[in-house]
Amino acid sequence: MTSPCIFGIVVTVSEKEGKYLQQHVPDSRLRNVFRWLQPGLGVKRWILFLMLSTTLIGLGLAYLLLDVYRANPDSTVIAFLSLRALPRWLRAFLLIVAGTGGVVLSFLQLNRTLLAPFVRPGKSIIDTVSAHRRRGRGPKIVAIGGGTGLSTLLRGLKGYTSNLTAIVTVADDGGSSGRLRRSLGLPPPGDIRSCLAALSNDEDLLTQLFMYRFREGEELNGHSFGNLLIAALSGVTGSFDTGVLEAGRLLGIQGRVVPSTLTDVTLIAEKSPAPHSPRVKVNGESRIPTTPGRIRRISLEPDHPNAYPGAIQTILNADMVVIGPGSLFTSLLPNLLVPDLAEAVRATRAFRVFVCNVATQRGETDGFDCPAHYRALVDHVGEGLVDLVVANENVEIDLPNGVSVVQTPADGGIMVPVYTVDLVDQVRPWRHDTAKLAAALIALLEERTGPLELGGDDPFNGTDNL
Repeated sequence: MTSPCIFGIVVTVSEKEGKYLQQHVPDSRLRNVFRWLQPGLGVKRWILFLMLSTTLIGLGLAYLLLDVYRANPDSTVIAFLSLRALPRWLRAFLLIVAGTGGVVLSFLQLNRTLLAPFVRPGKSIIDTVSAHRRRGRGPKIVAIGGGTGLSTLLRGLKGYTSNLTAIVTVADDGGSSGRLRRSLGLPPPGDIRSCLAALSNDEDLLTQLFMYRFREGEELNGHSFGNLLIAALSGVTGSFDTGVLEAGRLLGIQGRVVPSTLTDVTLIAEKSPAPHSPRVKVNGESRIPTTPGRIRRISLEPDHPNAYPGAIQTILNADMVVIGPGSLFTSLLPNLLVPDLAEAVRATRAFRVFVCNVATQRGETDGFDCPAHYRALVDHVGEGLVDLVVANENVEIDLPNGVSVVQTPADGGIMVPVYTVDLVDQVRPWRHDTAKLAAALIALLEERTGPLELGGDDPFNGTDNL
């Protein structure tokens, strides 16, 4: 509950009273005025300071006008302007009302003018400010992975907190990313580009721009515009990580996107074409899924790359670390094969969760169930990496040929607790649903830490622009 002194009146607004005002104050503009008084916006103190400052200016002007009034007691103009014909109390009341109305109108119009460029269509200024403040106080969450799975997770979590950090693999060597990597010597920007777009505040427009792929031109054909932009910013700023940071600022993202390492690494897999056949070594992330056989082992070359320092710092300071979802062998494990990064995950006090995929992936996890996903993680990185496994429980779904649902047996030999919930995207059932996954993870975090201050709809939920 809060009791600010605004316009000389003590106003007390709690969350419960705010909901009452929403239901019983019919005028949306008046309702939005009351919403500026709700806790947590950091606005009331400055309104109070504005009123005190205005009062001081008024007192100074009053001293000057009083001298003029006393020096010309018989002036009809002064008598009219000072409302001499009315009682003193009525004059004071009318002046206070007029002044208060003018300050309120000026305050609202000034906010509309200054904040209009930052407010999305259909959203009010108070909605935007309130959600921004709450997300800024949200939990610190680190998501580790790459590809479509990590983007799906980020799209859901950005509605709860802006303290997000995506740690992205840099082992990609195919497509536009591979071409830029070979020609410019840069880490592959493809997965980073997808995460930047997912964290953008204006994803509808920026996803189209950032994900746009050129279809013509000998040199541009196949390149993604977002990859070229990151490469250009890297050249302008002098380093890849700074270029990614500037790309994030340019897009106005909520959170950060960082590489797991800046070392030029190559992903190597050992695959068995048949159950008892010799292992075949496959070099390059893009070749691994297309080479026949079962993956037995993956590694990085060089095998001990240095972790990106910013990634280590965010993991150690996090409230929650989420590994997955995503391609197990080509998106998740390449990050954890960076030794210092894996040790940071093991050492952090954060709540550590492994999100198992909804469906198997051709060429990588054919025939895998949830325990097989977890065992692959343990076989490559060791025990003690996660506190909980989150898995999908909805197995009644139709999937494309060659893809099967990842089952979660009741007793699968997983050494950590397993939490199952329906996570299926109804449109693309082989993927996680963005909202379901984010809601499940936040609920699990709140069970561990207690209620969190999160983004989302506030109790007034107005939609009219001020």
